[in-house]
Amino acid sequence: MLASGTSRHRTVQALSALLLAAALALTGCSAGGDNGDSGGDSDKAAGAAPGDPGFSGRKDEKGVAGGGSAEQSGAKKPPKLTGTHIIRTATLTVRVKDVPKALDEARAAATDAGGVVGDETTDRDGRGHERSRIVLRVPQDQYEEVLTALEGTGKLIERKAKAQDVTDQVVDVESRIKSQRASVARVRELMDKATKLSDVVTLEGELSSRQSELEALLAQQSSLKDRTSMSTITLSLSETAVKKASADDDDPTFVDALSGGWSAFVTMLRWVAVALGAILPFVAVAALLFLLWQRLVRPGLRRRPAVAAAPVAPAREGDDD
Repeated sequence: MLASGTSRHRTVQALSALLLAAALALTGCSAGGDNGDSGGDSDKAAGAAPGDPGFSGRKDEKGVAGGGSAEQSGAKKPPKLTGTHIIRTATLTVRVKDVPKALDEARAAATDAGGVVGDETTDRDGRGHERSRIVLRVPQDQYEEVLTALEGTGKLIERKAKAQDVTDQVVDVESRIKSQRASVARVRELMDKATKLSDVVTLEGELSSRQSELEALLAQQSSLKDRTSMSTITLSLSETAVKKASADDDDPTFVDALSGGWSAFVTMLRWVAVALGAILPFVAVAALLFLLWQRLVRPGLRRRPAVAAAPVAPAREGDDD
């Protein structure tokens, strides 16, 4: 009885050991599968790249190695588009009643927009009407607003606007400046390494030439920047006549006739004076000649001896008969 009980106990222990071993084997397989998947997930979360420690090389559902989406790994960001560079100029001709007032309004419109006032010229035409010409520089974003304000100062006679795209020129100048700066830097490095005097002199000449080209490019860039950032508006103002001559005037009055007669009389006196001025030299010369003749020539003629009388012929015989 004791022997049979002992053998039964050993059988139960052996079965328990087998069941435990089978359970451990199943648990190990499932853990291995979970570790493989988690390895791919960890690679995907960490963004590991090939060659990095811990990179599993697994692919996610979209077929991208190392995890991550296709947009993050393969797609490139679109390049940023550079803005256009445009030179804007305009010419306005406006007829106003009061030129000084219109000039003040034009200056105020430019300064309020952040611009500046340039050249200014004021004179009068043949009929005495005042006229002015002024040059205004305004920012590009205020260009249209200032034009509208200037047109409102009076009656618009003429408007000309021009837009010139210089984007290619700006990009070309910037590229040339970059290359020229690199060239100047290389020449300076060679000067630092030069040991011969002849090499130093040659490199100094080359450096001076390249620096001059760089300065010219920088000046061109500055000019382009100024013209593309500030628009130029040339405003011409002309004064409107206060009274216009009527084609059909009223009948002339006594005052009009008197005024016309006086004007004719003054004109006649002017022409008489001109004529007298023209003949006065001749009259003076004639008077001088007459005076000389009276003082010098005529007295001499009076003192000349009388002419001798002619002889009488003798009488002949027989004449008394």
